[in-house]
Amino acid sequence: MLRRSRAREVALQVLFEHDLNKTPMSAAAVAKFVRDRMVNDAESVAFCSELLAGVSAHRAEIDAAITETAENWRLSRMLPSDRNVLRLAVYELLHHAQQVPVPVLLNEAIELARRFGTVDSPGFVNGLLDKLARRRAKATESPAAPPA
Repeated sequence: MLRRSRAREVALQVLFEHDLNKTPMSAAAVAKFVRDRMVNDAESVAFCSELLAGVSAHRAEIDAAITETAENWRLSRMLPSDRNVLRLAVYELLHHAQQVPVPVLLNEAIELARRFGTVDSPGFVNGLLDKLARRRAKATESPAAPPA
């Protein structure tokens, strides 16, 4: 497994734990969990930590984007694994799309959904992220120059 893929997987595990437990792990426990699973690979630990900090800092924006995109689905009704795969992917889509190509982000999220979700999770995650990515791309397209 590639280092960034493994970092995303570990970040997903922490996000899942934070989502489902009323008393989240301490920062020290999270750091140890990440280091232990990343076998002290400093670059992977840093990437995983950046993902966790980013999702935490932008959680309201991320959840709003998911809710707005998901037709007929409330965030609270989504499977916890799907909800957190989406949070992770939406964070990267909104804040790192210049660094990582969108198809790579989508593929990473689909693979996480396949590993940690149900048989329907990859399609659900793909559909929602694809819709959000298209909407975002359309919104960021520069308008055509007005005729002279």
